[in-house]
Amino acid sequence: MVDVIDSFEKRLKNIQPNSCCMHSRKIIVIGSSNMDMVVKTSHIPVPGETVLSGSFFMNPGGKGANQAVAAARLGAEVIFVSKLGNDVFGKQFSQLFGDEGIDTSYLVSDETLPSGVALITVDHQGENSIVVASGANAGLSVKDLEAALPVIADAGIVLLQLEIPMDVVNFVTAYAEEKNVKVILNPAPAAPLSATLLRQVDILTPNKTEASMIAGIPVNNIEDAKRAAILICAKGVKSVIVTMGSYGAIICEGDACEVVEARKVEPMDTTAAGDVFNGALSVALSEGKTLVDSVRFACDAASISVTRMGAQSSIPYRNELIANTLGGID
Repeated sequence: MVDVIDSFEKRLKNIQPNSCCMHSRKIIVIGSSNMDMVVKTSHIPVPGETVLSGSFFMNPGGKGANQAVAAARLGAEVIFVSKLGNDVFGKQFSQLFGDEGIDTSYLVSDETLPSGVALITVDHQGENSIVVASGANAGLSVKDLEAALPVIADAGIVLLQLEIPMDVVNFVTAYAEEKNVKVILNPAPAAPLSATLLRQVDILTPNKTEASMIAGIPVNNIEDAKRAAILICAKGVKSVIVTMGSYGAIICEGDACEVVEARKVEPMDTTAAGDVFNGALSVALSEGKTLVDSVRFACDAASISVTRMGAQSSIPYRNELIANTLGGID
């Protein structure tokens, strides 16, 4: 298997985004908004353990919101579709998204469910443990998307995650495929994905845990990740990018794979790294960069985010990437 993988790796260097899918450079992010409640501690408690330590702060988060903010800060025109509670957090979210330059025309208010919250523990090595109370995110419905359908049909990229109901994810991917719009699905948190859904996804971006679940094999290292990505491609996904944290990312199309290494940094908090990666990936692809260059851009953005605390507070701006003279920026 390894020989087969290696023999095809150079093919990926010239892969271009599918121009037939790029109606515009607009990125539509459909996903969750949460208020993150974060405690920094020496270690993540085991069941039954109480740990006295660290500082507490609140920071806007949620995978959808993080990815929308990342794409906006990195230079994209972003439209965000999400469901918020009719509460103080929901009102704060709406204002914050507007301040980031995100189009909030398609945010929906839930009159019964509260805004989502996430309880996050971060240890001294920057690793985290997260529990999410979905709230209004779980109430997002296909009907809530009706007003947004014309802008989805005209988008360059639709970016999705799994902190919203699966029937919404299934509907959007099918609709986007019908309209020839590129779909990037970040399959997090891990959940079963139908064969139909996988065939409709242009780019799937699992981490090693999610890749293991989808492929049905253990993923502990780079070679495992390549094998898993090839198995996932065989299910019909056009491109698979397995994110491997400090090791970077593995890109596979069919049986052709390439490793993009991450910059070496001292991590402080990895909470939003995957979301920054996905937002940045969408931006680079929307600008016509190759898949390899887009993944390099995404790795660079994520490497900056892990050196900072919090979710949206850790997301870099475009000028920060340029100032760090990271590869393939402009």
